[in-house]
Amino acid sequence: MIGIDIGSKSIKIVELLKSGNSYSLKSSGAVGFSGISPDRIIEEKDFIALSEIIKKLVKQIGVYSKEVNLSIPESIVFTRIVKFPLLSDEEVDAAVKWEAEQYIPIPVAEAVIQYTILGKDQTAQQTSVLLVASPKAVVEKYIKVLRLAGLTPIIAETELTALSRSLLADKGTSLLLDLGASATDMAIVKDKNILFTRSIPVAGEAFTRAVAQGLGITPAQSEEYKKTYGLSDNQLEGKVKAALLPVMKMVIDEIKKAINFFQTEEKGEAPTSIVITGGASAMPEIVPFLTTSLGIETIVGRSFSKVSLDADSMKNLAPYENIYGTAVGLAMRDE
Repeated sequence: MIGIDIGSKSIKIVELLKSGNSYSLKSSGAVGFSGISPDRIIEEKDFIALSEIIKKLVKQIGVYSKEVNLSIPESIVFTRIVKFPLLSDEEVDAAVKWEAEQYIPIPVAEAVIQYTILGKDQTAQQTSVLLVASPKAVVEKYIKVLRLAGLTPIIAETELTALSRSLLADKGTSLLLDLGASATDMAIVKDKNILFTRSIPVAGEAFTRAVAQGLGITPAQSEEYKKTYGLSDNQLEGKVKAALLPVMKMVIDEIKKAINFFQTEEKGEAPTSIVITGGASAMPEIVPFLTTSLGIETIVGRSFSKVSLDADSMKNLAPYENIYGTAVGLAMRDE
């Protein structure tokens, strides 16, 4: 299957082959773009321009299948855990259709709604359901772009759902942190089930602006400084770290709020690990910084950890592995 991740600054495509329960890489590619992401497109020319970029990338990496799975940005998705009485699967389906309106901030007729049954508690006589809703008009924009590119969308799912499939172990409770260009998305995941999500508009671009303002340099220079020096105390006399700290504190505070809410309101277990991904996860010293600040072991997620790669592919993809997680997770979904 093929996964396509249309981010705010880049497009990533991954094609996997499945044999039994194993995956191997057939093709992959990424391209940066400075246009408008599908959720903000209004004019037809922008749909066409973006579809042409995708067409070119598809041809360049040699993807011949037309069927693709796509991701929807977390910032336009509404996610909530809903508690129903103890119901059969058929009754849950009916309950979601009848009661979804009260749990999402948009009319049901204008939404694409999906749900996952998280579990049934015989003692409490409750069924826990993860409800996910997206504006139908926005989802249709993504579908239109892909169809203009000559592709056939099969499944649409959230970025965090795809990332949890590619990056996390099947067992345990983890906090998944996606440090993208325009947003930081987080999810608490237990045994492959997403139990909580949050998206904040503070991420890579905010880090770059902070360095530019703090050091009085251009955005292009600050982007390089961020990637080269990051949160190091020893590099450039710690000036880049000092510029980044106020923004990093905002991210840390939001993570703490999310964990606290999950524990107090949802009665959930605290995550025992943090897995980070996205472009900003490559900043030097970010792993020890997060581990110390949050008191939770932090690791960088490996997008291809569940995929077999030949030596050349492994070497070529290693510097970019942190951006491919969503596309890999999408390609791993074959049901």
